Amino acid sequence: MIISADQLLQYLGKKDVLIIDARSFHDYSKSHIPGAVNLDLFSMHWIDTSNTGIESFNEQTRKVFSFVGIHESKKVIFYDDVSGMLAARGVLLCHYFSHPDVNMLDGGFSNWSKRNFQIEISQNKPLPTNFTGKIDNNVIAGFQYVLDNINKITILDVRSKEEFNGEIVRAARVGHIPTSTNMDWTENISKDGVFKNDEDLSKLYNISKDAEIVTYCQGAYRAANTYVSLKKIGFTNVKVYLGSWGEWGNMLELPIE
Repeated sequence: MIISADQLLQYLGKKDVLIIDARSFHDYSKSHIPGAVNLDLFSMHWIDTSNTGIESFNEQTRKVFSFVGIHESKKVIFYDDVSGMLAARGVLLCHYFSHPDVNMLDGGFSNWSKRNFQIEISQNKPLPTNFTGKIDNNVIAGFQYVLDNINKITILDVRSKEEFNGEIVRAARVGHIPTSTNMDWTENISKDGVFKNDEDLSKLYNISKDAEIVTYCQGAYRAANTYVSLKKIGFTNVKVYLGSWGEWGNMLELPIE
């Protein structure tokens, strides 16, 4: 899932490779990796994980992915500023649609720039495809799944400590999902913006590899980064709660702590 800047160099200019700059268009327009197209993944919030809500999410995501040129026949590489939540969100969604070959750039554009690798300013037009993708229900969870399994799964709240304990208000209610443990997603990344090594991540996530883990944050972006981090060190049963606190905290009938 994770490639280095040196590895990405080998894929520049190849027709069967799609590089996606997941940052804002403002950042993309200033400079980006050669050949990259822009898809601001932070605009794809979704806080309705009812059955109809998920169906709509699937339809919208397929349309967006088709527009930007994602296809099963192409290697897809996402990047943002660092090994952050936007590129991780791209990896998560591609996994959800069973894409066979998706990566994110370790260290993102910041690391690429520090290495003085080639950049460009001119925009690249997407080449639309007809992306369908087969849904993998083992990647994303809805509120009902979390509620039904709340005492059976390991729930990781990857928000800040202040959001977890209710000091920061970002929904109708404050707090966290019952039984969840706070593991701030920023702990996944080293000071230079790349993922921590496997040894350090394993110390951070001292959890049985057999555990079923569900990660969440406010909008399932930071949670996607933790999803990638856990996958990186060998966890196989990891889901992201798509609605996260943006949904759970606003559904008054759901339990909170």
